[in-house]
Amino acid sequence: MTINVLVVDDSAVVRQVLSGVLNEAPDITVYATASDPIFAQQQMQKKWPDVVLLDIEMPRMDGLTFLRHLMQERPTPVIICSSLAEKGAELTLQALAAGAIDIITKPQLGVKDFLLEAKHLLWQTVRGAAGAHVSRRSHTIETKQVTPVVPVSDLVTMTATTDTIIVIGTSTGGTQALEEVLSKIPRTCPGIAVVQHMPEKFTAAFAKRLDGLCEVDVKEAESGDRLIPGRVLIAPGGHHLEVQRSGAQYIAKVFRGPSVNRHCPSVDVLFRSAARSAGRNAMGIIMTGMGDDGARGLLEMRQVGCRTIAQDEQSCVVFGMPKEAINMGAAKEIMPLSQIPTVLGARL
Repeated sequence: MTINVLVVDDSAVVRQVLSGVLNEAPDITVYATASDPIFAQQQMQKKWPDVVLLDIEMPRMDGLTFLRHLMQERPTPVIICSSLAEKGAELTLQALAAGAIDIITKPQLGVKDFLLEAKHLLWQTVRGAAGAHVSRRSHTIETKQVTPVVPVSDLVTMTATTDTIIVIGTSTGGTQALEEVLSKIPRTCPGIAVVQHMPEKFTAAFAKRLDGLCEVDVKEAESGDRLIPGRVLIAPGGHHLEVQRSGAQYIAKVFRGPSVNRHCPSVDVLFRSAARSAGRNAMGIIMTGMGDDGARGLLEMRQVGCRTIAQDEQSCVVFGMPKEAINMGAAKEIMPLSQIPTVLGARL
């Protein structure tokens, strides 16, 4: 089955290179390109695409406005082609929140060479998007509830080994899933560490966005950060995140290292560290995402007595990572996304 792709980008070079690279795949065809969303709408009247590759900053209509209209009228898998610039990161996060499936980052210089080198990644991303479950998105944004915060210095020092932590791993579709889960949990929940596959510069903006939407505090992880109740640590793009034991406390370790399962940060790295450092005092959750990162780490967590959960197929955007974990016997429980916040809030 051929995947029909529409490329929407105001750069003629990007349109040409993306078309050439994607058309090399035996199962992918770029049937049309457009320099802006107005031309894209004309192409879509002739033939509807299976996947749209969309730039954000374009003339006449910006990509974000086009995406929001699209997700309201006829939800379709959309991959954002974004610059690595800080401004591009913020706009891309808004696009992911509006329903985009994934990100393809492009440098501000050397775009042609980069896209040619990233050929197999582009193919994989388009194939994953073509099989994604896309639904209409609401654009109502809630503001963070103001709740009295207990300073870290005032917390009672943990002396027992029964303190619990939660580790979460996700990829394609994960930004939406994390927003849905984390915005519904109370400040009394255990400390949480998260790996979301995302490039550098995007994770800081993502953590900031979540912090504004959630009752819990969300920040990009730094080495030495404590995992304490009401705090969520997001692994920085381009860095692995581990949890380590320090006396009766758990702290974050952030470091650069080679990719694991083609990813840095890697879910497997986080999950394996939780198995080593926390044992049955940790809970592992694997959610929507392409590939198999995290499945083996979740299995190690289950083998040491952790509670392990996989998101079910029906609520996943891409049922890749959870499926691998389930097939491997790593997930003790399988549940829809809507049930996960209740589990996190009840784990005290």
